[in-house]
Amino acid sequence: MDSDIEPFHAIEISRMAHSLEAKGRSVIHMEFGQPSCGAPRAAIAAAHKVLDSDPMGYWESQPLKDRIARHYKDTYDVSVGPDQVILTCGASAALVLALLTAFKPGDRIALARPGYVAYRNTIRALSMVPVEIPCGPETGFQLSRELIDRVQPAPRGLVIASPANPTGTVLEKQSMRAISELCSERQIQIVSDEIYHKLTYEERAHSILEFTSSAIVINSFSKYFAMAGWRLGWLLSPRDKLSRARTLVGNLFLSAPSLSQHAALAALDCHDELDGHVHEYRKNRDLLVEALPKFGLASISKPGGAFYVYADVTDFTDDSFTFCKKMLEDVGVAAAPGIDFDPVDGVRFIRLSFAISNRQVHEAISRLLPWFSSLKRDRQMR
Repeated sequence: MDSDIEPFHAIEISRMAHSLEAKGRSVIHMEFGQPSCGAPRAAIAAAHKVLDSDPMGYWESQPLKDRIARHYKDTYDVSVGPDQVILTCGASAALVLALLTAFKPGDRIALARPGYVAYRNTIRALSMVPVEIPCGPETGFQLSRELIDRVQPAPRGLVIASPANPTGTVLEKQSMRAISELCSERQIQIVSDEIYHKLTYEERAHSILEFTSSAIVINSFSKYFAMAGWRLGWLLSPRDKLSRARTLVGNLFLSAPSLSQHAALAALDCHDELDGHVHEYRKNRDLLVEALPKFGLASISKPGGAFYVYADVTDFTDDSFTFCKKMLEDVGVAAAPGIDFDPVDGVRFIRLSFAISNRQVHEAISRLLPWFSSLKRDRQMR
């Protein structure tokens, strides 16, 4: 079976960006979904304390698992046993664990296109088959019961994400319920990536566990909690898959980083500080959504969550990777090419992350506005 995977082109953009910085260039990093604000103060303080008092080792924090279980009750009114919480080395490891727990080589796994690059590539790397469902602006770049039901025969699994990367779109409650019901009827195992939960700007995101107890849930401390470099995530396993999940995590990953677990326990109670970051992201989003039509990028979906704008650059290019490289070289703004998220239509899109400071967003706009204007003039003169 062909399990070749494609490169993550945003990583190449980031390498170029850091190379330019090393040469003295000013670069605004909008290529990764990586909060620039850093971990909460209490989390850092907890880490300092532990470094002085705990030799650490292979370990799974029971207090952290208890606190995560309480988080689901407080946030979603869903009862989860602490024993169902498996701590992982970030959401990336949780995705590998989820796929290996629920599926076998050759299984067909459906997912939205556009979608996070690692879904498709990890499925392939594990010798499973990604079945990408095209989701355009007419559906808010999100899956629906109707779109999934058209997949014949029924896939063995389905990956959903709300809020979604790269679009920031959010599934409404009735849509999640309908998808859950369909998957129950057709015996499709759901893997729900909820890494961007609590990063919403209108309605809150709903967990799939509000509608079914049989789904596997992935989450992480990387996004809302601003702890990307601490590499700590978690997987919630249904009880019928718990034994296999635990066997796999012990063999593949041993345990999550001890220091990060101590810090994360403190981070879970830093809502005032973290919600302040969300307020800044909302301002950044609004600035970009207002500015992009002035660039000539009118075809965008206003993100309801996460911290991305997925912009259609059809009027300027049919090669988003080359376009992102030129934008970086010309004005020092790094963005992710759409081909990472959509191998078919992504040639016409770029993704801009606004998980940066408000000052940096203003600066990016001031650089990009004359640049896009020059591109428009060049196009008109041809």
